[in-house]
Amino acid sequence: MRGPYNFCHEPSGRDTRHAPLSSVRLFLLLAAGVLFAAGCGLESKPATRDVVIWRNVGSWTGRGPQQTESFIGETGSLRVRWETRNEAVPGRGRLQVTIHSAISGRPLAVAVDHRGVGQDTFYFSEDPRVFYLVVESAHLEWSVTVEEGIAATASATRLERR
Repeated sequence: MRGPYNFCHEPSGRDTRHAPLSSVRLFLLLAAGVLFAAGCGLESKPATRDVVIWRNVGSWTGRGPQQTESFIGETGSLRVRWETRNEAVPGRGRLQVTIHSAISGRPLAVAVDHRGVGQDTFYFSEDPRVFYLVVESAHLEWSVTVEEGIAATASATRLERR
């Protein structure tokens, strides 16, 4: 059937249903596919996870009692890592570390109360403020490190502070 609305045949009568696509049409089809695929890739985000970065705010070592200088806890999330060693008389060594508010001077928490040689970590959460430590020690060497937790988001390519 021939007529002005028969799109399967050219006016010359040649059948074009199975004719190969022209190179221009093929190029445009491929370009559209590439752009579509590239556009889809822009929408995906790398997997992320929440992490805590620990920033050192102070470290102290000694033998015997000590009061540390003040340090600022901007987030209020603190980690106190401590260790005792070289006990002079076995079973007689003692370490107690108390976290104090540098504003009022009042004790906020006992971070360490330990006898003998050992090590551990104490986590503490308080309103952001200025702190200091009071260390009571007898018959051993000690070290204490205070770190502040900072919330961040990690991805495969970068780390962003929140």
